[in-house]
Amino acid sequence: MPQRPLSPHLGVYRFAYTMATSIAHRASGIVLSVGLLLLAWWLMAAAGDEAGYALAVTVIGSGFGKWLLAGWLLAFCYHLCNGLRHLNWDLGRGLEKAEARRSATVVIAASLVLALAFAYAAFFAGVPR
Repeated sequence: MPQRPLSPHLGVYRFAYTMATSIAHRASGIVLSVGLLLLAWWLMAAAGDEAGYALAVTVIGSGFGKWLLAGWLLAFCYHLCNGLRHLNWDLGRGLEKAEARRSATVVIAASLVLALAFAYAAFFAGVPR
């Protein structure tokens, strides 16, 4: 029986910015899905008894919990900005190589700025000095 040709795999392709942003978009979607589980746990704890809610607030308010929230915030900002980039592509705009490279840079910069602004508002604004 003759061997069937293999379809291209990751070893065939060179690293490119579009590949990196595509992988990061998928990864941020997975991170957001996992974060949804934490949100569901917090909501169930809020609807439950005081002890369960106190535990949820303690875990989420801990240093590790705040790092997780910051990571989910960054994933959300990236997924949002890159999703808007994809919507622009769906309209047939920004598909040229130079434009796609520039939009990748804009997505990363905008994601970081948005995440930092939201993190400041969530974690540091209103904190007494």
